[in-house]
Amino acid sequence: MKQVQKYYLPILVLVVLCFSCTSNNDVRISIMETTDIHGYILPRDFVEKQPLAASLAHAVSCINKVRNEKDAVFLLDNGDNLQGQPAVYYYNYIDTITPHFVSEVFNWLGYDAVTAGNHDIEAGHSVYDRLVMEYKFPLLAANAVDTKSGKPYFQPFTILEKKGIRVAVLGLITPAIPTWLPEKLYSGIEFRDMVETARLWMPVIRKQDPDLVVGLFHSGWNSENREEGAFDENGSAAVAFNVPGFDIIFNGHDHRIANEKFVNMSGDTLLILNGGSRAENIACADITITTKKKKGEKHKNLSGRIIKSSDYNPDREFVNKFRATNRIINDYVNKVIGNSTATISSRDSFFGSSAFIDMIHAVQLEITGADISFAAPLSFDVKIDEGPVTAGDMFKLYRYENMLYTMSMTGLEIQKYLDYSYSEWLNTMRGPGDLLLKYRLGNNGKPLITDGKVWLRNQSYNFDSAVGIDYLVDASRPDGKKVIIKSLSDGRPFERSRTYKIALNSYRGNGGGGHLTEGALINKKDLRSRMLSSTDRDLRYYILKSIEAKGTITPAPFNNWKIVPEKWVENAVPREKLLLFGATK
Repeated sequence: MKQVQKYYLPILVLVVLCFSCTSNNDVRISIMETTDIHGYILPRDFVEKQPLAASLAHAVSCINKVRNEKDAVFLLDNGDNLQGQPAVYYYNYIDTITPHFVSEVFNWLGYDAVTAGNHDIEAGHSVYDRLVMEYKFPLLAANAVDTKSGKPYFQPFTILEKKGIRVAVLGLITPAIPTWLPEKLYSGIEFRDMVETARLWMPVIRKQDPDLVVGLFHSGWNSENREEGAFDENGSAAVAFNVPGFDIIFNGHDHRIANEKFVNMSGDTLLILNGGSRAENIACADITITTKKKKGEKHKNLSGRIIKSSDYNPDREFVNKFRATNRIINDYVNKVIGNSTATISSRDSFFGSSAFIDMIHAVQLEITGADISFAAPLSFDVKIDEGPVTAGDMFKLYRYENMLYTMSMTGLEIQKYLDYSYSEWLNTMRGPGDLLLKYRLGNNGKPLITDGKVWLRNQSYNFDSAVGIDYLVDASRPDGKKVIIKSLSDGRPFERSRTYKIALNSYRGNGGGGHLTEGALINKKDLRSRMLSSTDRDLRYYILKSIEAKGTITPAPFNNWKIVPEKWVENAVPREKLLLFGATK
């Protein structure tokens, strides 16, 4: 027996040695993406003043769980963090001395890279330049180019390494920013085409010999949008298809969840992920990298998942860490700035002249001295109650940090502008039973219900009305011919050949929504020549100061326009309020 053991022992040792030489090593990693957080960092909505079911605080619990499960986790963010909740506004513009809340949070959580978003650029140079200095990780955007040097203004890409795995991350930002923002917010920066930029940097990245190449694009995903086109707002699919080399592309900007495989022009398969917005979901790429010891080859197995942060409780350590910030922001939003004699709701804004929107119109005319004001409901369904008005209420009334422009337009252009707006907004009715508003429709021609909700076909922030003129909107007329302007509201005749001063926000003034370019048919290149003036601060600031100066406000609609036929509208309004909001008021 001992002789047999003696005989087989060398063979056994040889087998073990051979096995150890040819066995494989597996490294299990995850790459996690948050995107479009919009200030939803703490588990509280500081505007509605109530707890949140999902926030970055909830997401932290999930991130920590995955970190405990995997050999390594790379944590990325896809931008639009500096606009939305008062928590970020406060550190953008009120307290500019203390380290920014976003940099404090991201540094503490150990983010590895972040791509700039359009709403981050909207905060202005003083804010995002400050954050570049405060971040302990790179802020990426390869196609945001310094006009003087011709080099990227932010870092174009980064190489991350954990557990021997090298991950290259290329950042791209939506190049449509000049369509929405005034130039002074991005002075010295030009935004180049995404496909062109990715082609430029891919060979450079490949020379770094990464194990994975990741795109971190603040640009939306539409798998059919594969054609190259300069300044495409949502050009991620065009990059994915036309620029081979990526393993994973994380998307953002469009707030739409994505988790799919995509085949590029070379026949390679990519993983496409988008976490949506407001930290409600986290996009997670799970990767197993197998290294064959004998050959030294690495093989990748990729899969994607979308994790709901609402399935987790807010991380206690995170909440405790930023408890002082929570108190500061609560004090800020609860500061009383005036008193309102009436409750106003954005719901009324879709069906006629409303006190909610007319508050914005009134301040725009007051500041600019313009003849006519254009404005839209920037929030779909909010209200400001009768009684004390707080600083937090201003985020309900005016959601974005838009500047206020004064521009020149002819009467004919104003007519076309409003016809464009209402054609995007109102259905063409043939009788009292027809839909008044335009909805996303299903195959049966009825309003499509998604996640238990009915959605308007277009965003409410593009539904511009006007003050300064008296007009009717005839819902029975075809698109492009619905608006009938009667006169200026002061009694003067409205003349199509005359030039008027117009007050409108910077998003619209730069061509956002297409009202000026597609509606009024003003060449985009000519928009800047129409500019007469711009405010230095965002419009929300001026509305807040106006209410503080007045002390008591009495919101009321100007009643300078209405939708006809009135009987049809009377039937439609309660029916469609119920459809949209679940209530007739």
